[in-house]
Amino acid sequence: MALTSPRRSALSDQVITQLRNQIASGEWPVGSRIPTEPELVEQLGVARNTVREAVRALAHNGLLDIRQGSGTYVIATSELAGVMHRRFAGADPRHIAEVRCTLESSAARLAARNRTERDLKQLDALLARREEAWHTGDPMRFATADATFHLAVVAASHNDVLTALYADLGDLLREWLHDWLREGPGSEMRPGDHMDHARLVAAIRAGDGDLAASEAASYPVMCLRDGG
Repeated sequence: MALTSPRRSALSDQVITQLRNQIASGEWPVGSRIPTEPELVEQLGVARNTVREAVRALAHNGLLDIRQGSGTYVIATSELAGVMHRRFAGADPRHIAEVRCTLESSAARLAARNRTERDLKQLDALLARREEAWHTGDPMRFATADATFHLAVVAASHNDVLTALYADLGDLLREWLHDWLREGPGSEMRPGDHMDHARLVAAIRAGDGDLAASEAASYPVMCLRDGG
């Protein structure tokens, strides 16, 4: 008789979905510790074994890291990001940045063709937020605002596969950048390091795919030029 996979309970599936949504939505960002098992039991109103099964499933899929004596931490925003994290965690950050360049350049070209008025308003708002974050002098705040802006550029391509792939790859580079901002040259925000992204938004607004692609391609590698 052939072996068959046992079906996970519907309740456990629902808990997995809820935990995954907390991660995907940013409620539990990468690097954060999720609530403890007793806290999840109380919040979800389910048995401890159900919570434990759900957490272990997400750990197996690469979204969570269970650290004995410390807690359970978010290490990726999706299963694909988890696979990338395991496969490329030791990769040269410059190589990751070069791949990101390729994706973002292609996305910017598509965004120049496919963007909507709503996209343009979003880009304008996020560009302004990025500039405000730069002027605060807070590297971590700026890194978050910058990443949000770049993801919006890719989203304006209206290619869902490209947007998801870019977001998952971005987790790796963002992790490296956060370390660089805390401990490396990026901890000092020098005026000469500022990169004006207004030309990128203008190119997308004008529908100039070549210029948008050229502008977008330069940013990820430029930000790593001093990075070890």
